[in-house]
Parts: sequence; structure tokens; C-alpha cells
Amino acid sequence: MKPYKIVVALIIALGLAVGGWFVSKGLADMRTGDRYVSVKGSAEKIVDADLVVWPLAHNVSGNDLVGVQRGLEANTTAIRDFFKEAGFGDDEIVVAPANLEDRWAYSYGENKPPERYRYSTTVTLRTTKVAKAMQALRRTGDLLAKGVLLGGSGGESGAPSGPEFDYTKLNDIKPALIAEATANARKSAEQFAKDSGARIGGIRTANQGVVDISNRDAGSPQVKKVRVVSTVEYFLKD
Repeated sequence: MKPYKIVVALIIALGLAVGGWFVSKGLADMRTGDRYVSVKGSAEKIVDADLVVWPLAHNVSGNDLVGVQRGLEANTTAIRDFFKEAGFGDDEIVVAPANLEDRWAYSYGENKPPERYRYSTTVTLRTTKVAKAMQALRRTGDLLAKGVLLGGSGGESGAPSGPEFDYTKLNDIKPALIAEATANARKSAEQFAKDSGARIGGIRTANQGVVDISNRDAGSPQVKKVRVVSTVEYFLKD
């Protein structure tokens, strides 16, 4: 056989050998690459609310329009004074535009209410002074003692107007919670792999999931529970 033919034959043989190795390696990857486990990891943190939004809706009813207007103004002043005496400033107190309702305009016969006019508005406290707001909340009876009828959004008097407590610094704690949730997910994946006689590889996909902020319990709305759930898929290998 001529020398150049020998060289060509060797190149072809080497090419077939290398190609066969890549094919076998590819098949092995196909056999192991589709093996993965999906796990969830969670992390929780208890935090104190740092913002209070407290709307106090109130209304006055009667047949004398001027008297109803004066009554509403007096009650609005009483609520503003209540918040100021509790230690809040004018910039933390917002009074919504008043709403006048003529209930005789759409009522007839026996359905006609005894009082024609109902005038309502809402005084809202928005503050970061959570402790002071809690103290004021315990003294709302003082307003009732002054004849201020509290109700929801100009609705029926006597309905409670409760504050809403919020936590606004989620971005400060979210990275650490996500890291903890992901670490817990990996622990679950490692245990699953161990039980199945495999090992975990790299991350296939990762999803932060939902960040939930809820009250720690019904009696402590000013204390929040922040919970993060992450879903992670890990490759499995022998």
C-alpha cells in the first residue's frame, strides 16, 4: 500500500474513533441530562410593621342641612384633635372631601328614611409612628364619648374603622430570605438524591416564587410574618 493511502486510512480510522466517542458521550448525556428533581424551600422572618394607615370614617344625619354640615365639621375637628393629642402632626393627617347624600331623593313611601341628609367624610392617619398609633387605638372610646359616630366609608354608623399595618422594607430582607429558602431547597434535593442512590448536579431552573406578608396572628396585626418560597430544579447524576 502506498504511503499516502496509509495516512488517509489512519485519518479515517481516527475520525471514526473520535466520532464514536462523541456519539457515546452524547448518548450518555441524553440518558442523564433528563434526570432532575424539583424541590421547594421556604424561609420565614418575623418583623414589626413600619407604616400605619388608619382611616376614621364618620357621618352625621339629619333633616337640617346646615346643622348636618356643622355637625360633620365638629366631628372632623374632634378626630383631628384626637390624632394631634396623640402626638401626630398635620402632615400625617388627611381629610377626604365630604360626601352629601340626600336619601329622600331616591326613597318613597314606607322606604323613606326619617332623616333626609347624611353627610360623611374620612379622616386618615398615615404615619410611621407605629407605637403611638397603637396607643391611640386603645383610646378610640374617647371619640365615641364625644358623640363621634365612626363608620366605614360613609356607611352605617357604628362600623369599626380599623388601621392597616404594613411592612415597607421588604427589599432589605428579601435577599437573605431567598438565600435561606434556596439552601433549604438544596437540602431537600440532596436528601432525595441520597435516597434514590444519585447525586445532585447543577441547577436546571430556579424560581423565587411568592413572597407573602401576613399578620403573625389575629391579635397582633402590627407584627408581620414574611415568607418566601423558592422552587428549584436540580440535575441528578450517578
